[in-house]
Order: sequence, then C-alpha cells, then structure tokens
Amino acid sequence: MNNNMICDLETGVCGTAGGEEMEMVDFTAPKKSIEVYYVTDPICSHCWAIEPVLRRFKEQYGHYFNFHSVMGGLLEKWGDGPVDPANGIYGPADVAPHWREVGVHSRMPIDGSLMIDNPVQSSFPPSRVYKVIQKHYNDALAYEYLRRAREALFAFNQNISDPSLMIKIVNRLGIDGEAIVKEAEQPAGQQLLNEDFGLARSLGVRGFPTIIMINEENKGVKIVGGRPFEYYVDGLKQVLNMEELQPKPLPSLSSLLEKEKLLFSKEIEVMYDLEQSDINAFVEQELSQDRYEKKEILGESYFTK
Repeated sequence: MNNNMICDLETGVCGTAGGEEMEMVDFTAPKKSIEVYYVTDPICSHCWAIEPVLRRFKEQYGHYFNFHSVMGGLLEKWGDGPVDPANGIYGPADVAPHWREVGVHSRMPIDGSLMIDNPVQSSFPPSRVYKVIQKHYNDALAYEYLRRAREALFAFNQNISDPSLMIKIVNRLGIDGEAIVKEAEQPAGQQLLNEDFGLARSLGVRGFPTIIMINEENKGVKIVGGRPFEYYVDGLKQVLNMEELQPKPLPSLSSLLEKEKLLFSKEIEVMYDLEQSDINAFVEQELSQDRYEKKEILGESYFTK
C-alpha cells in the first residue's frame, strides 16, 4: 500500500501526495517588529494627497511592520469659532479653495464644491462606520471602505456623512451597509471611535496625517504631514536601526489594479517611478485592453478594472 497519502486542506480531497517526499522549508521570514500607526480622518485632504506614497511604502516595506489606521476625529461639527485658523478655515465654504489647492499640488483630484452646496457636517459618521467594519470584519476591509469613501468625497464630490451614501459604499464591499451604518449610529459606535481618539492622544498626535513608527524597545519616529516616499523609508531605517532595507518587488500593474479597483494616474506614477507623459504607454503595455477602462476627472486620468 502506498503510505504517501494526504488530505488537501482546501479541497478536502484525499489522495496520493505529490511533490518531493522530503523538502527544505524556509521559515526565516523576518518577524514584523515595528508597529506603524497612521492617524487620519476620512475628510483629511492631505491624507488623500499621500495615498500614492503610502501605498508604495506599504507594498514595498510592509513586511517590516504591522500597519494600523487610527481615526483622529478632524471635525465633530461646525460651530461659531474657527476650525482650522492656520489654513483660514472658519466654515465649510472655506474648505473648498483649500482642498482644491491640495488637489492641484498633489495631483490627487479634489473637486470640493460640495463644501459650498452640501457640506459634510461631521467626519465622525464615516469614521464610526470604519470602526464598525473593522470590529466585525478586519483592518483590510475597513481600509478599503476608507479608500472608497475618500474617492467619493474628493474626486466624485459626494457627501460621505450622508447615511444613504455610506450604506451604498459599504454595500459595494459585499457586506450589509444598512446594518453597519445603523450600528455605527449607536452609542457603541461612538465608543469604538473614542478608543481611537484615546490612542491618537496617547501617541501625541495633533494633526493629520501623522505616521508613527514604534520599535520593540518602544522607541519611535513621528512623521507629521505629507512627505516624499524616501522620508518614510528613512524613518523605517531609523526605527529599525538598519542602514539598508530589502524592499519587496513592485507588484505588476495588473495585480495592483485587481486589488485596488481604481487608480489615479499619480498613483501609478509614484508606484513605478514614471513621468505623467509615460502613463498611457505604460498602461497599454502592462494591461490588455479588455481588462481596464480609462476615464478622466478634473483633468486627471484614472483607471478602473
């Protein structure tokens, strides 16, 4: 009788084992010894602006760290006083020109006109939805929700504090939007958010985006505001006390678009070190024509699967 039998963990089918009877296995993949906290908010325009850099940092160096997004609570509500006097923001209408400026500078498109016509009244509702998805599912799905909410707000000019839009965005993730948004509106949803606020305070965060990298000795690096890609890599070297790091190979554009669903031109440029003028040729070379659509908004190209 052949003793070389095995039951496949995925299919449940049992049969003769394939492959070598004895093989060397490498368990030396480095343990992630760094915790990276990204303190952010769904309506933070500078957080939207650093998406291209942050994505590449996670893709190439994510094997060194555990990544945590922390909701910071940028806007509970509009009041009579200034919200962000440093940027000249006293009311929602002041946000529109500030956002447009960030959009033009970063080339991550921002319309912003809804802040005049139909302003977001608070960033807490979409933040609570993020936390409820994280609680019931996982960090990755919550982060995808955050991305879809930002696309809706900044590029497509939609009010992401509107419950009907939040439900629609969550439904597109393949989960029950109505149940998630309903739970987020309960006191327990706010309690989850308060826990993030407490963590942000304990990390000494005063603005967004802030990225904090902490090593096993509880020492760390804090990077405030949007910075070039190299800045985050240097921060990681410092906190690891290493002169050189081993980046992972860049993903193919095909697999990246499969994962992300939508990529703006700037995001592809940053990921692959391309000039804007090279984008069309690069995309045509990397993707078959029936696998993507190219569209344009606010003068910027974007690609969807």
